[in-house]
Amino acid sequence: MFLCHWELWRICWECVTRPYTVLVCSVTASLVLWGRKCQQRPALVCREAFGAFLHKHCPVVIEHFRPTPWCWGGRLQTLANALLKSRPTINYRNELIRTVDGGQISLDWVDNVSSEAYPESSTRPTVLFLPGLTGNSKQPYVLHAIRQATTRGYRCVVFNNRGFGEEELLTPVTYCAASTSDLEGVVQHVKRIFPDSPLLGAGVSMGGMILLNYLAKKGLESGLVAGFTISVPWDAQKSCDSMEEPLNFLLFNRHLANGLCVAVNRHRNVLEKVIDVDHVIKARSIREFDERFTIHLFGYKSCAEYYHDASPAYKLHNTTVPILCLNAADDPFSPEHAFPLAMVKRLPNVALLVTAYGGHIAFLQGLLPRGEGYMEHLFGQFAQAAFEHPDDLNEACSIKD
Repeated sequence: MFLCHWELWRICWECVTRPYTVLVCSVTASLVLWGRKCQQRPALVCREAFGAFLHKHCPVVIEHFRPTPWCWGGRLQTLANALLKSRPTINYRNELIRTVDGGQISLDWVDNVSSEAYPESSTRPTVLFLPGLTGNSKQPYVLHAIRQATTRGYRCVVFNNRGFGEEELLTPVTYCAASTSDLEGVVQHVKRIFPDSPLLGAGVSMGGMILLNYLAKKGLESGLVAGFTISVPWDAQKSCDSMEEPLNFLLFNRHLANGLCVAVNRHRNVLEKVIDVDHVIKARSIREFDERFTIHLFGYKSCAEYYHDASPAYKLHNTTVPILCLNAADDPFSPEHAFPLAMVKRLPNVALLVTAYGGHIAFLQGLLPRGEGYMEHLFGQFAQAAFEHPDDLNEACSIKD
């Protein structure tokens, strides 16, 4: 039996269009899923009193976070942020301070002398920024956060990790996520200059790990009124495992490891006194770098020992000041299963805000996400709340004077 012409045409047309139909259906399903997740507000994990304070003074925590429509996966958010984010012009005043071991740390200040809200320098609130693993004061996320702070009248200072602030390394000592001695020295230095100025710490990625570890170590003697973190890897071992997944390794791991190796090679003359630099700079992953460099420089027996000591999740219960943390569930650097949700629920002074999307230090919104977005607005609101309503914040977090 022969088929008529119109039936043959129908069959041929279906064969030709079926792949496109499947594609359209797949894209439609993805957009529907994206739309449904965008209707979900970020999850705010904290005790009731702290949550009430944040609802009142940081309304962004109850707003929907709608990621850039064409950029809603964690990896794509992270990459797009690195490529697209603008770099506002910030004029720094650089200061080099000496450390007890004979080294030096580079601090970049924005004094904000024209502040109308706080014209008196001695009492002007100060924000201390801690950049990420290979970051410094030039990173877009630092520049945008500083603009949020200075617009509100605050003074800012960026703590550049040793060897990454364009200063020379004077001693064979650098930094790691578990070491808080340099931060302690910086806080003491800032408080010595401005003893009457409230100081808030803001850490990003590894900078957030150092900040949280410092707050856990110092407790009520930290010198800070509050802490704020973005995209903290809560468990260094689980973070490292995530970064070694094939695609994450290709997109991020090797790039970060290369940045660390470049820094070591730049300071070769000083570091070769205590380490085999040629062996270190052949590292092709963060774990290899830590095995060849970090654990030897800081006296750890293994990466496992170092990663456990560097993980804020195991020390968070020792913190006492109010802390707000922002993480994305799709962060390739900080996997969701490592978030210390159960512990946070028990602590009166810690709040963890989790978005479904956002990647690592990204949280992009809008069709062309070049300017300030969700994480910058959250930081600005929390800093303002901490500086302008300190008594209410301490009461909400069960902190007594």
